[in-house]
Amino acid sequence: MRFGIFYEHQLPRPWGPDSEHKLLSDALEQIELADRAGIDYVWEVEHHFLEEYSHSSAPEVFLAAASQRTKRIRLGHGIVQAPSAVNHPARIAERVATLDLVSGGRVDFGTGEASSAAELGGFGVARSAKRAMWEETLDAVTRMFAEQPFAGYEGDFFTMPPRYVLPRPLQKPHPPLWVACSRRETIHLAARSGIGALSFSFVEPEDAAHWVAEYYDLIASEECVPRGFAVNPNVAVVLPMMLHPDEATAIDRGIDGAHFFGYSLSHYYGGGTHTVGDSDLWRSFGQDRAEHGFARDIVYASAQPLAVRLLQAGVGSLRGAIGTPAQVTDLIARYQAAGVDQVMFVLQAGNNRHEHICESIELFAREVLPRFADGREQREVAKADRLAAAVDKALARRAAARVLPAPYQIDEDAEDATARRAAPGPYGDGLASKVRRSARDSVRGRGQAGLTRLIGRTSDARLEQIFASTQAQRAVFGMMTRQFDPAQAGGFDGAIVYDLGLSDGTRRPWAIEIHDGRARAHQYAAADAALTIRIPLADFIRVLTTAESFYPLIVDGRMTMEGDLALANRMPEMFGARSTF
Repeated sequence: MRFGIFYEHQLPRPWGPDSEHKLLSDALEQIELADRAGIDYVWEVEHHFLEEYSHSSAPEVFLAAASQRTKRIRLGHGIVQAPSAVNHPARIAERVATLDLVSGGRVDFGTGEASSAAELGGFGVARSAKRAMWEETLDAVTRMFAEQPFAGYEGDFFTMPPRYVLPRPLQKPHPPLWVACSRRETIHLAARSGIGALSFSFVEPEDAAHWVAEYYDLIASEECVPRGFAVNPNVAVVLPMMLHPDEATAIDRGIDGAHFFGYSLSHYYGGGTHTVGDSDLWRSFGQDRAEHGFARDIVYASAQPLAVRLLQAGVGSLRGAIGTPAQVTDLIARYQAAGVDQVMFVLQAGNNRHEHICESIELFAREVLPRFADGREQREVAKADRLAAAVDKALARRAAARVLPAPYQIDEDAEDATARRAAPGPYGDGLASKVRRSARDSVRGRGQAGLTRLIGRTSDARLEQIFASTQAQRAVFGMMTRQFDPAQAGGFDGAIVYDLGLSDGTRRPWAIEIHDGRARAHQYAAADAALTIRIPLADFIRVLTTAESFYPLIVDGRMTMEGDLALANRMPEMFGARSTF
C-alpha cells in the first residue's frame, strides 16, 4: 500500500487579489511536509476554466516547483489532458521528460480524455471524439519516448513528420503510465492497456475489491495489449481526508471541504448550469448541499468504522477518511485487503485550512503510515515476480518501437503541403472519423466501395445528428478547402455558398471564399456569391463522401443552384474530385 496527496487547487469564492498566490504557496509547503513525512506521491490535476473547483491549469509548472523543494516524493500527473487540441503530443512528451530529468526520475505520467463541457467546448473538442484522441495521443507520446528518432505519425487528429523529440526521460523506456478512471468500464480499459488505474470514484473498499480482481484478471489475460512500452499494474483510489485525535474535531475541520469537492465536481461534470464568471459555487453549496447528496447533519462522531458514503433516513452524504487515526487505519486496511495498491488523499478542498492540512499529514505519518510501511517493498517485489510472465507476454503483443527505414531530411515545403492536406481537427465522432478516413482513401482510389456501404447504412437522421454541429461542418468544409487546386479554378476569384438545410427547417450557410489561389471556408451567406447551392445536410454529406451524382437531387427538387452554372461544372476538378460540388 502506497499513499499520495491529491490536488485540484480548489478556491471557493470570494477571491482576493492574493488568493491564488496563497493557494499555491500553501500547497507547496504541504508537499514539502509530505515529502519529509514519508508520503509516496503527490498528484496534480490538469483542468481548465473550472472556476472554484480547480485552478490547476499548468500542472507541469507546479510539479516542477515541487520537484525543487522535495527529495523523494514521486510527482504524479493526475492527469494530463490528452486531446491534441488541448495539448500537442510532442509538447506533452517534452514537458514530461523535462520534469523527469529535473526531478531525478520521479515522474508518474497519468493521462485522460477531459470530460467537462467547459473544457471540451473551450478547446473545440467533440465529446464523441475524445476517446479516440486519447488513444492516438498516448500512442504517439509513448513512441516519442521510445523511438530515437520518433518515426512520425499520421492519425485522425494529429499528424507529425519524423523528429528527434528532446529531451529524453530519465526513466526508461518512460515514466510509469496511468489513466483516469471513473467507471468500471474505464478500469477495464486501463487493464487492457497495461497501465495503472487512477480511480476518481468515491468507492467503498468492498466494491473496490471487485474492480481490482477484474483489473488484475485482465492484466494477466491475452486481452492486455500495452499502450506503452512498459506495464504499470496498479490501482489507486481517491478519498477525502482530515485527521484529528478527536473525531468530532476531524469532522468539523474536514467535512465541508470534502462535501464541496463532491458538490463542485457534480456541478461541472453532472450537467449543472454554469454561467462563466458569475456562478458562485460556495454560496450555492451552502444553500442546497443536502439536495445534491452532501447533507451535513448526518455526519457526526460515532466511533464507528468509516464509510465513504452515508445514507440515513433516505438522505445521502459523503465521509471518506475523515476521523481519528484508528478509524482511518481501519479504513485503509480494508482497501489493502481489497487489493488496492495506493490511496490518494484529498486534503486541500473547499476552505480547508492550511494548518489543519499540515497537522493531518503529520498525524498520518506518525500513527497511520507505519502500520502499512513495514514489508511493503518485499510484497511489491513478490507481486512483480508473480506478474512477470504475464507482463512479458503482454509486451510481446505490443507493436515495437519503429526505426526509420532511411535518413529523413527536413523539407519545409513538402511538410507544409502534407500538413495542409492532413490538418486533422478536433471534430466528429466515430462515424465522422470513418467518413473522413474513407473519403481520403477514395481520393487515392481506395476504399470507395466501403465508404459507399458505410453511408448507405446510415439514415438521414443519423447523418444529420453527426454533422449538425458547427465543428463537424467546419471539419467537412476544411477537407474541401485543403483539396482545392487553383490550377483547375480557371482564374476564378470569389465566393461559393452552400446553404445546408436541416430537418427542423433551419439552414446553415457556408461560404468558400477563393482569393489569390487559396480557398477558405466561413459560416455565413455571402451576398455576392458567384454560385449558391441549396441542399439538405444529409444529401450534401452523401454527395461529398461518396461522389454520387447530384442530378437526381436536382430532378427531385431537393437541390437548387443559382448563379454561375459553368463554375458548377468545374468544381469537381477544383476540389480534387472529392465531391460533385
